[in-house]
Amino acid sequence: MSSSTDARTGIPPESGPPSQQSSRRWWALSVIGLAQLMIMLDATIVNIALPSAQADLGFSDNNRQWIVTAYALTFGSLLLIGGRIADLFGRKETFLAGVIGFAGASVLGGAAGNFELLVLARALQGVSGALLAPAALSLLTTIFTDVKERGRAFAIFGAIAGAGGALGNLLGGVLTEYLTWRWTLYINLAFAAAAFLGGLLLIERQPKAAERGKLDVPGAVLVTLGLFGLVYGFSNAESHGWGSPATWGLLVAGVVLLAAFVRWQSAAPRPLLPLRILLDRDRGASQIAILVATGGMYAVALFLAYYMQQTLQYSPVEAGLAFLPIPVSLVLASGLAVGVLMPRVGPKIVIPLGMALLASGMVWFTRLELDSTYTGGILPPLLVLGLGLGLVYAPAIDLATYRVHEDDAGVASAAVNTTQQIGGSLGIAVLNTLAASAAGSYLSSRQPTPQVIAEAGLHSYSTAYWWAAGLCAVGLVVTFLLYRPGVPQKSPDAVKTVAM
Repeated sequence: MSSSTDARTGIPPESGPPSQQSSRRWWALSVIGLAQLMIMLDATIVNIALPSAQADLGFSDNNRQWIVTAYALTFGSLLLIGGRIADLFGRKETFLAGVIGFAGASVLGGAAGNFELLVLARALQGVSGALLAPAALSLLTTIFTDVKERGRAFAIFGAIAGAGGALGNLLGGVLTEYLTWRWTLYINLAFAAAAFLGGLLLIERQPKAAERGKLDVPGAVLVTLGLFGLVYGFSNAESHGWGSPATWGLLVAGVVLLAAFVRWQSAAPRPLLPLRILLDRDRGASQIAILVATGGMYAVALFLAYYMQQTLQYSPVEAGLAFLPIPVSLVLASGLAVGVLMPRVGPKIVIPLGMALLASGMVWFTRLELDSTYTGGILPPLLVLGLGLGLVYAPAIDLATYRVHEDDAGVASAAVNTTQQIGGSLGIAVLNTLAASAAGSYLSSRQPTPQVIAEAGLHSYSTAYWWAAGLCAVGLVVTFLLYRPGVPQKSPDAVKTVAM
């Protein structure tokens, strides 16, 4: 074999001086980041558009949740399979297939003439996202192997992952108010076209797993059904209550199936999710940090959207614009975390500090009143939340895949995205149920006048903020105990790949 060809993969390394190779990596990052932004936007972009879609298609309040849940359900339950497919059949190929599928599902949803077709389109978006998300993150993991470049790349990627939800609220409000709710889906065509062309031209074909083998079918079935049970069960909690078999039965079944999955993975010859990926202390702590931060933030963003539109009477655009301080402060904090703090003090200090800021911001939100102003009441805690997310997301996503072998990069990346989806779904379901119970208790002893109803809503939001703050406090303690002290060092088992 020619010396200019990689001996293991048969893929010619990229030619050209180091400056061109480095430039190509950063252009590839822009493509990967664009695809990740599309995925994260779609987790929230339809939230503000839901009232318009409901009026147009005529579905009930009880069915409204399925527009959001159908996406999270298929996305969260299929991510690990998507990650392993990326490892086995090629990350670039899986990335491009996911982009095409996402675009097609978005067109179907935008053109939907009834509720059922819209739910189907959202579910298909989730299926495509389950291919696209782990392929995108595993590409990033294998492209950036230099310690300094990797830190900067993951700071950018972490900022995109954390800011996507807030930007989704803004974009959803603008599109709904000035065009129609259908454009919250059609807009994905622009993202997908740029991501597909960029991926085709700028991303090198990645090596497949050294031992291709077969997909772990028993493991895939167990984890898919287990995650489906958890997400579906928590989604039912709001409409059916915690005492319904449709809630607790699915939750119990989900836990049992996931326990069976873990047991199977310890014995399977080629496991879907090798347990070595999660048993490393830093990787395990990072998964917990991502779970807690995403769960708390998605729920808080939902309640703030309700508060601003229903209590303060903000328009959709005004409510979307109000969230902009989060991505701005998040980007600043991500750069500070990865570029300054992590190389000096390590994750044991940085990520618990981010958790402390998240908890503080959520406690601050409990002070909101029926007539609070934006600059005096909402803006300060929003900035604190953004700073906290920046200190958590970029370092945690980096460390969650840092010491993973190349053959496991896709499934390790899928585990990160699964944690984000499950965290968001659980956070919204649990905190929304607690908030609804708090509102019911408040109204049970009072005459339901318009003023009292508004106060009950505010009380329910405050209850959710307190619980979210408690969740972040637990995350602070757990991550401080689990993370290794000091600055992580590059492992000899870290990902290796051909030059980009």
